Amino acid sequence: YKMAGDSRFPDVDTDGSEKSEEMEIVVNVGGVRQVFYGDNLNQYPETRLAELVNCLTGGYDSIFSLCDDYDPGKREFYFDRDPDAFKCIIDVYYFGEIHMKKGICPICFKNEMEFWKVDLKFLDDCCKAHLSEKKEELEEIARRVQLILDDLGVDASESRWKRCQKCIWKFLEKPESSYPARVVAVLSFLFILISSVVMCVGTIPDLQVVDAEGNRMEHPTLDSIETACIGWFTMEYVLRLISSPNKLHFALSFMNIVDVLAILPFYISLTLTHLGAKLMELSNVQQAVQALRIMRIARIFKLARHSSGLQTLTYALKRSFKELGLLLMYLAVGIFVFSALGYTMEQSHPETLFKSIPQSFWWAIITMTTVGYGDIYPKTTLGKLNAAISFLCGVIAIALPIHPIINNFVRYYNKQRVLETAAKHELELMELNSAEGKAAGSRSELEDFSREGKDDPFYSSRIKVSHSDTFIHLLSEEKNYRTRLQSCK
Repeated sequence: YKMAGDSRFPDVDTDGSEKSEEMEIVVNVGGVRQVFYGDNLNQYPETRLAELVNCLTGGYDSIFSLCDDYDPGKREFYFDRDPDAFKCIIDVYYFGEIHMKKGICPICFKNEMEFWKVDLKFLDDCCKAHLSEKKEELEEIARRVQLILDDLGVDASESRWKRCQKCIWKFLEKPESSYPARVVAVLSFLFILISSVVMCVGTIPDLQVVDAEGNRMEHPTLDSIETACIGWFTMEYVLRLISSPNKLHFALSFMNIVDVLAILPFYISLTLTHLGAKLMELSNVQQAVQALRIMRIARIFKLARHSSGLQTLTYALKRSFKELGLLLMYLAVGIFVFSALGYTMEQSHPETLFKSIPQSFWWAIITMTTVGYGDIYPKTTLGKLNAAISFLCGVIAIALPIHPIINNFVRYYNKQRVLETAAKHELELMELNSAEGKAAGSRSELEDFSREGKDDPFYSSRIKVSHSDTFIHLLSEEKNYRTRLQSCK
């Protein structure tokens, strides 16, 4: 741009005679012209448009620090920005708040607001919620990308034990990292199924054996299979604990607590069997062992570790606590009302099955949920009418929150697929950018690398490192993310 003194531009008015409040300026944003008056813009003096009112007295250096181009004859400022976002942002000067139009990317709109120096507090709450959701998605994408980059990168400065820990962790926690890791994941899945099947088959009387004291116990073959499965679970848990980067977080994780609950009953029952008999009566030991063996059902929840569908269902239920609470509230109110009515209406019948209102709660529960065991049922006409109304209300109460819960599940499942695709796309962009950066590098630089790299043990890793344009800004803003990212090759 031509600065002050250029023959193409007349001198900028510096006498200050024209009041800024009465000044009229023309702003051209992406081909869309807007006319503003100083009294409107000066309501928010820290914004870029308000600075335009007073920049004319500062010369062309001041003008071109605020805009892309300037026509002094028309006093028209040119900006190469998004005109649709600009139309939304200027609402702050007239209405004191900003709303995003449908179809505008919230992150891009936030960047536009930062360019025009408009504070985010003027953004309406409904739009802030949308912006927060998109920021969470970007953080999740950045986290996934960083995890993949950490797996691809090998820090030569780390000790051999640290590198070994990372390999074990990736081998056990990330089946997609290699073919042997997928095999181990399938084996773990099969051991869970086999253990669950053995637990169920062991309760069949024909497959049980009788010990010397006449008590039935599981078949020794099934016990051996159970022991082998527990050995696999124990080895897997110990290796994952040793290789975990954050052992406290690992130990307190819900799924890892489930793993412990699936393993501990075996060892506790084994200890009670061999040592407990000396400390307590044999019958008490057998009861304790039987109670602990029932806890083996916890291992079926280990399937959630290998099933993305079960994980999605768990997260969807977490997001649906409000809807589930409404469902329970509807049922609780209905159970109380219809059980009280049923008890009152059935008192006139001599053979009534409704002995009390608390006992009628059971009838109301199985009626409103349309289970109907038939152990308690009304015998009077009014009681039957009350029962008909109660199960109709139960169907409606159960059906109302179902649709939001299904929507939460579908939304979360689709969101996870989109985030996974976005993370892969981000890695492809980084790889492409890295390849272009290498191709644009000078031959002399590569020769210098090759000369010093012959004796440099870190040569191979250094040649793979390249600067990234950081398409997701979160990857460079967070302290725990590296600003020099490794390519995906």
